[in-house]
Amino acid sequence: MASELSRDERILLVEWGHPELSIKKQAELLSLNRSSLYYHPVPPSPEEITIKHRIDEIYTEFPFYGSRRITAQLRREGFQVNRKAVQRHMREMGIAAIYPKSNLSKRNHEHRVYPYLLRSLSISYPNQVWGIDITYIRLIRGWMYLVAIMDWYSRFVVSWALDQCLETTFVLRAVEAAFSLAKPEIMNSDQGAQFTDPDYIKLLEGAGIRISMDGKGRATDNIFTERLWRSLKYEEVYLNEYQSPREARQGISRYLEFYNYRRPHQSLRYKTPAEVYYGKN
Repeated sequence: MASELSRDERILLVEWGHPELSIKKQAELLSLNRSSLYYHPVPPSPEEITIKHRIDEIYTEFPFYGSRRITAQLRREGFQVNRKAVQRHMREMGIAAIYPKSNLSKRNHEHRVYPYLLRSLSISYPNQVWGIDITYIRLIRGWMYLVAIMDWYSRFVVSWALDQCLETTFVLRAVEAAFSLAKPEIMNSDQGAQFTDPDYIKLLEGAGIRISMDGKGRATDNIFTERLWRSLKYEEVYLNEYQSPREARQGISRYLEFYNYRRPHQSLRYKTPAEVYYGKN
């Protein structure tokens, strides 16, 4: 269990952990150096958290808004913020330079970019094409990042992972979990740093998977995952106030279980993603 959590999440488990266990014992159980527990980074201010959460809401409703329009909307709502500050917040959130779609992880120009393979492709069966994407998840006193892998034919969420930073590690964790269930013929993503990272590329190529990457500004690329983000946020995240990473993980886990196995989709003729993915009538 501990190996599935990020270092920051393990530190939080100690800080909010079992009252009858000593700090030393909890650190040992979670494979942490005890000295790391005495370093407390400066938390974001309540004002910064409020602005970032509102930017997330605006972007989720209007994914075609850039920093100018988001700044204008914030100022209309009474936030004393300029465009430069909004651009900085958006970069930190991972939605900088959003043409018609998000760009949660800016491309590393030293990394190789792969061609887009889905143009005119008919997606007609499960595990033919998977899409992978990342989104911002708000907490009361901060935020996390969620990566999800979706089967495009069935809309089934094959795997997902949460972390408090945008490092490639949690993406690899989600991919490895997905591969324990099945493997796609093609994996599609944007050109973000996590998806051009050599470790990610090596993992996919080693499994014999063809890699597809969205072109810049393509509004329809990864649209199924974008719809998932909207549903998740409107039906779960925005209705709850996550106090901790643990609460976020529990809430998102419940929702994605509901999304996969109980929520019928009109586009699937009112079947659930799991029914279509596993071929059940």
